[in-house]
Amino acid sequence: MLIRYGYEITLTCQQPTALVCLLSVHEDRAADIRVPETTFTNPDVPVSSYRDLFGNRCRRLVAPAGDLTMWGDATIEDDGRPDRLAPDARELPVPDLPDDSLIYLLGSRYCETDRLSQIAWDIFGAVAPGWGRVQAICDFVHNHIRFDYMQARSTRTAFEAYQERVGVCRDFAHLAVTFCRCLNIPARYVNGHLGDIGVPVVDPMDFSAWIDVFLDGQWHTFDPRNNTRRIGRIVVARGRDAADIPLINSFGPHVLKGFRVWTYEVPGPTG
Repeated sequence: MLIRYGYEITLTCQQPTALVCLLSVHEDRAADIRVPETTFTNPDVPVSSYRDLFGNRCRRLVAPAGDLTMWGDATIEDDGRPDRLAPDARELPVPDLPDDSLIYLLGSRYCETDRLSQIAWDIFGAVAPGWGRVQAICDFVHNHIRFDYMQARSTRTAFEAYQERVGVCRDFAHLAVTFCRCLNIPARYVNGHLGDIGVPVVDPMDFSAWIDVFLDGQWHTFDPRNNTRRIGRIVVARGRDAADIPLINSFGPHVLKGFRVWTYEVPGPTG
C-alpha cells in the first residue's frame, strides 16, 4: 500500500531563534519512499541537515522574529501487514547483548530506572522472560494510564506517569521503556506517523510514540498506548526517550500557533 504523510507547523518567535527539527522519515525507510519529501518554510530560511548520534535526520534553521511555517509531505510504500508478532522471542542475558544496545538499559531523562526498579521486579519479576513479559508490561501500562490530551505535560517522567495514572502516548512509551530496562531488557523510544489504517478514524491526527524492544537479537515494535498490532508505522526518530528526539528543539522561547499532521492510505498504480 501507499501512505501519504506530512505536517504543517507554525511557530511564533519574539526574536530570531535557532531550531533543530526531527520531522523527516528515518533513513532506514528511504528505499520505500515513492514520492520524495517536499519541504519548505514560510518565510524561506536557510536549512542544513545532519545525523545525530542515534542516526536520526535533523534539520537546523533559524526562525525569524514573527511567524514561521514548516511544511513537509511525502508518500511511502508499506507492506500493509500489522506489526510483526514473535511470541517465542527470548530475552538475552546482558553479557550476550550487542554493545550498541547497552545504552538502552540505562536510565535517562524521562525514564528513571532507579525509582521504578523495585516496582518493576515486584510486578513482573515472576512473569516468564521473553516476549510474554514485554507484552505483560504493555498490558499493564495500557490499563494503568488513562489517555487524556488535556493532561499532557512535557515534563512528566515515567515515575510521575506511574503515580498520576494519566498521560498521552509519550507517557505510555516512557513507562513501558523504563519497566523493560529495569528488567534488563533493552528498550528505546520511537516517534513517527501512525495513521488510522485498519482501525476507526480518529481526528485530529498527531505524531505518535511507541517503543522498540530488543529480543532474540533484533528490535521488535510494541505499542503500550494502543496495545494492538497496527498497520503502516512510519518511523521518524529513535532515542533513549523524548528528550533525545523532540520534533522541534527550540533554543529560545516560541509559541505553537498551528499544528497539522496527516497520514492516510492513497490509491496505488493500477495495472
